[in-house]
Amino acid sequence: MTGFDPPWILPSPILRLSNSDIHLWRTDLNVSLITLQHLTQILSEDERQRANRFHFERDRIHFIACRGILRCILGRYLNTNPAYIQFSYGSRGKPILETSSDISPLQFNLSHSHGLALYAITRRCAIGVDLEYCRAIEVESLAKSFFSPREYILLSALPPVQQRSAFFQLWTYKEAYLKATGKGLTDLKQVEILIHPDHSATLHSSTPSLLPSEYWCLQQLLPASNYIAAFAVAMPDWNLSCYRYESDPKVQA
Repeated sequence: MTGFDPPWILPSPILRLSNSDIHLWRTDLNVSLITLQHLTQILSEDERQRANRFHFERDRIHFIACRGILRCILGRYLNTNPAYIQFSYGSRGKPILETSSDISPLQFNLSHSHGLALYAITRRCAIGVDLEYCRAIEVESLAKSFFSPREYILLSALPPVQQRSAFFQLWTYKEAYLKATGKGLTDLKQVEILIHPDHSATLHSSTPSLLPSEYWCLQQLLPASNYIAAFAVAMPDWNLSCYRYESDPKVQA
């Protein structure tokens, strides 16, 4: 499996985010009861209503933790109480910081899978992130449904033992880009990813976007054992910092 495994460090008390910085945060969504109660309190009323609509308790807890920790992280950059943060939503449900100006001071995206969450933060540059737990899947049927004909042919030509990891590599790249551009999974076939021998990747997209495909940078990483993730950012050069978020409110305010 390609990608790199970066060191995930605790952040300094003061976070500095320049125009060329990307900050990734990793956290465990299996939080304690005390932490869950704290995070529930800082959610908005509509977020609490969404949490209560989940059928399984595990999914409800993960949603509360994911959205509550997002608020805590953004609150650190904005120097504000996490409970005061307000979101608006794009046509596909992508959360956006609601501000009094036309341009948000921060761009962000989040993804979670199997109890782990990733958050990507930039200053004004569009970014998308996708995280997947590498579970057993029906590679051929999924690839035929969601991948381009060329991607499907290349994937099918691989030895069976390599097909699952290759599938998740392509999937995370594609979904990260679609999330960055505010598109949905219905556009997966319109985004084609080419992975080169040096493991770098380029994309070709026929979906409408304010920026051409060649302007986007793609990066894959391995945030934990049996997980794969990727981010897509509309920035030609960037500096990456990877932080771990400790959910205990005594450790992380």
